[in-house]
Amino acid sequence: MAVKSILCTYSGDPNKGSGLAHAIRVAKHHDAYLTGVVRHGLTFVHRQLSAQLPSAVIDQLKSSEKKQVEEIADRFRRIVDEAGIGDRAEFVDLDTGRDGPLTDFSRAFDVIITGNHASSYNEDHFTTQPDVLALRSGRPVLIVPQGFEAEGVAPSALVAWDGKRAATRALVAAMPFLENKGHITLLTVDDQPLNTGRLVQTLERHGVPVDAVSVAPRKSIANTILQESKERDARLIVMGAYEHSKFTHDLTGGVTTTLLAQTQVPVLIAH
Repeated sequence: MAVKSILCTYSGDPNKGSGLAHAIRVAKHHDAYLTGVVRHGLTFVHRQLSAQLPSAVIDQLKSSEKKQVEEIADRFRRIVDEAGIGDRAEFVDLDTGRDGPLTDFSRAFDVIITGNHASSYNEDHFTTQPDVLALRSGRPVLIVPQGFEAEGVAPSALVAWDGKRAATRALVAAMPFLENKGHITLLTVDDQPLNTGRLVQTLERHGVPVDAVSVAPRKSIANTILQESKERDARLIVMGAYEHSKFTHDLTGGVTTTLLAQTQVPVLIAH
């Protein structure tokens, strides 16, 4: 299915706009509609001191947040207008009573595109956790590292292929992001999963050039994926989000977390 409806989660920081810039490129490529949204959450001060804060201070914090959201919305509209897609772009100030939380709202779109940057304590309530969003929304999430620039979408992709459900969903979701049936590398660390050859055959029947390769790990799986993507000049990394429980992921970390922290090209994940 073609991408026609994009949700861009936008923190509003003018110095961290790679996610929005790439969302605009994708919208232009697919002649798609773009919706901007900012994640609502309690500020660091509100979270840490809510029990001690008087109601007047809480009201002041809420008023300040409302003003920030209005400024973010104005900046979003200015950027999409300058890009020439203002007629098919909108910004939504989420109302949980009307729209539900961000995870619910995002299910109404084809894909979610977001930037990827470490949040400072005073802006983390506006910043999305992409792996959690992929897990809870059921939609693919495309994470764009800060500073990434490209003329269009991806001419080639590296798929972290382990044969599991999440990787399969991510591969299918990535197809619209490849330019003119761009080249795909199915990368397996260690032994290749069953039926990889049949998957290659299926992709080739769709006119997609594909290679399936197996490599030994380099330090870690995340490091292996990053190094292979760089050596193969992949402009997109595709992978399934964690297959184990969210609790285990939070406790031990995982490939997704490490890779997102170090990647220099967009990463598409699905759960």
